[in-house]
Amino acid sequence: MRLPIAITALFALAACSAAAGTQAPASSSDAATGTLFVANKRGASVSRIDLANGEETQRVDTCENPHELSISPDGERLIVACYSGRSAEIYSIADLSPVEVLDLGEGARAHVALWLADDRVLAGAEGRGSIVQLLDVGGRLTGTFEHEVGEVGPHLLAVDVAANRAWGTIIPTGEVVLWDITPGAIGELARARIGNAIEAIALSPDASSLWVSSNEDNVAYRLDPVTLEVQAEVPTGEVPIRLAMHPSGDFVVSSNFGSGDLTVIDTATNGAVRTIPVSGSSDAVQVTLVFSEDGERLYAAETATDTIAEIDFASGEVLRRLPTGPGGDGLAIID
Repeated sequence: MRLPIAITALFALAACSAAAGTQAPASSSDAATGTLFVANKRGASVSRIDLANGEETQRVDTCENPHELSISPDGERLIVACYSGRSAEIYSIADLSPVEVLDLGEGARAHVALWLADDRVLAGAEGRGSIVQLLDVGGRLTGTFEHEVGEVGPHLLAVDVAANRAWGTIIPTGEVVLWDITPGAIGELARARIGNAIEAIALSPDASSLWVSSNEDNVAYRLDPVTLEVQAEVPTGEVPIRLAMHPSGDFVVSSNFGSGDLTVIDTATNGAVRTIPVSGSSDAVQVTLVFSEDGERLYAAETATDTIAEIDFASGEVLRRLPTGPGGDGLAIID
């Protein structure tokens, strides 16, 4: 992730502080099931965590600086975006063996690669100012949209496959961009500047509302997904670096890097209804957030402490901290 200078400095201090401490092992859970996958950006690896016993059961090497993760529609493969290179890597879910490397082109620096429900892959080539569309694991390119030379591409993406639409955030300009991702006809449809350092993004399940947030202004914005007009502004905790949509669409939650907590927003009223403390500090460098498929639990990556906080959404209680590899950030879950 690309962070403002002040946040980057804070990250470095927090990582040094965290290195001096130790983490207690996670306990087992009678309720949690499934598997959590974690991209360890400092460790250049992906971890598999068994949620029933809280243990890391496997770790494999990946490209340098792996970030966002996405699981294929059939649940058999995992794609990893390589933020320091020009590729995205695909692994087998069964044993995390490598399947294929997708070449996204020179200077791609993909922070995110999404495996879509129709089995396409959409990657944001942030370093080259483009988005890249791939048909399948064979890597057949079906469309690339390149911005003007020198422009920055999307850091994070949200997708409505049914309408062949994708939205991305451009951090340096504070913009949100809407693209047509129809196979073979990829192109920009709309663009709007929303605020300062716009990074996080989440789309409602019915694609009727789009949410983004500002790392500098500590605000989450509800947008009309077609016009990109701001429909609501909701104050959050400090540095809302990620947004996660509840599976029901009733809530959107911000992961607040600066304050080490979560802001829960009711999407019916467009208002913050509660704050969930996690670490309570920026020292943990809390970033990526993902819901379990049933919406009962949240998992928050605490990147500086190499842990994933497991949170009961109803009560707001931090149930466990799951150890992972160095710099655990990108998350994907199979229940």
